[in-house]
Amino acid sequence: MRISARADYAVRAALQLAASRDDVPLKAEAIADAQDIPHKFLEGILNDMRRGGLVLSQRGGNGGYRLAKPAESISIADVIRTVDGPLVSVRGVRPPDLSYTGPAQSLLPLWIALRSNVREILEGVSLADVASAQLPPEVSALTATPDAWANP
Repeated sequence: MRISARADYAVRAALQLAASRDDVPLKAEAIADAQDIPHKFLEGILNDMRRGGLVLSQRGGNGGYRLAKPAESISIADVIRTVDGPLVSVRGVRPPDLSYTGPAQSLLPLWIALRSNVREILEGVSLADVASAQLPPEVSALTATPDAWANP
């Protein structure tokens, strides 16, 4: 699986909003500076997140962006899907829409299993979990072995 820069920036911006105090709107410039995200690129991401119902925008001197829902109710998967679409695709196609023949027939269940595991992790972790550094135990367990950190 590949996480795009757009998805990475969106999650980081959402985490910055989740960590803001008392639901005070944050200006896009402040988010961009805090997370080292190109400002213009972030504006487009925040607009997608607004259209997707994840953030609210407020105009004016005290304006900015804030989460549309509590951070506990927004999963990492929600953010990624909002800015990038489906979590797992093969050549831009969702796995259930694929078909294979011959020795490649077993690829489809493999792609479905991959999608299932990606969903389980990304849907099971909220912005609040990451912002508070309290990942679910099953996610933390996946990082416990040295092999998890190695690049084959």
